[in-house]
Amino acid sequence: MGVNIRGRHFLKLLDFSTEEIEYLLDLSANFKRMKHVGIPHRYLEGKNVAIIFEKTSTRTRCSFEVGAYDLGMGVTYLDPTGSQMGHKESIADTARVLGRMYDGIEYRGFEQAKVEELAKYAGVPVWNGLTNEFHPTQMLADILTFRENFNDNIRGRTLTFMGDAGNNVGNSLMVVCAKLGVNFVACGPSENMPDAALVETCRKLASEHGSTVTLTEDVHEGVKDASAIYTDIWVSMGEPDELYKRRIPLMEPYRVTADVMAQAQPGCIFLHCLPSFHDTNTTKGAEVAEKFGISEMEVTNEVFESAASKVFDEAENRMHTIKAVMYATLS
Repeated sequence: MGVNIRGRHFLKLLDFSTEEIEYLLDLSANFKRMKHVGIPHRYLEGKNVAIIFEKTSTRTRCSFEVGAYDLGMGVTYLDPTGSQMGHKESIADTARVLGRMYDGIEYRGFEQAKVEELAKYAGVPVWNGLTNEFHPTQMLADILTFRENFNDNIRGRTLTFMGDAGNNVGNSLMVVCAKLGVNFVACGPSENMPDAALVETCRKLASEHGSTVTLTEDVHEGVKDASAIYTDIWVSMGEPDELYKRRIPLMEPYRVTADVMAQAQPGCIFLHCLPSFHDTNTTKGAEVAEKFGISEMEVTNEVFESAASKVFDEAENRMHTIKAVMYATLS
């Protein structure tokens, strides 16, 4: 019997089986092929979706909009000032209003509880574009990119996350790796590791799929078996800039450099969800450089611009994987 997730919410990958995740990845790869050869796929003609952004984004917004247009859908974008949700109207009431007008709703914002409440009351599929705790659409793009670089053979390989492993990306990577039989290593300061309860859950899942979850502060131990090294910015969106003062000395040993990449397995790729502070060509990068005297943060420009870097494949894959999620839950 084939996989069917029609009508389901997409809130976190803990809610999905290995078979369902692999189905979404295969569907994503198929949509990518169709897009690249110009085959129209307006399969959801006449449907409409609302995308709510309490946290702004380039890749997530563009992926949902282009993906929806490719599928034949209309899109309404609601930015932080474009909705009364949580201000003059409760989340539950907003969900019930939008659910009467739209076929699906995306939410990108803060607490996971908000997207869970939207899903409870909307009556239509709700998709998590990012919360403080999880980033499931990013994970599909990451794993699709991982698969593309190893001929779809990732089971038993190792993916290492460097730095602030307790953020939403680190949490979600640990989950998806455990579900897919990929060894996951969190390499960073002990105070920035994933929640202990989530680690325990993922270790149980990993054991069921023949893989492991490892936490370490030792860079060499963390990357020696890696087929992919992943990192993210040191201060996440929504966190105060004051954290840079503490995070920079804490995270500098975990910067992804050419030497770090050389300690990994031959053919190791570099992944990053973007945006990245690999130079000073951004306002934030320039501010940090002036204040703290560093021109590169979580990854060096040498690695970011190297042949091992697959970050722009990853960014493109956001569109194909998000399209797959919308199609699979609305078709």
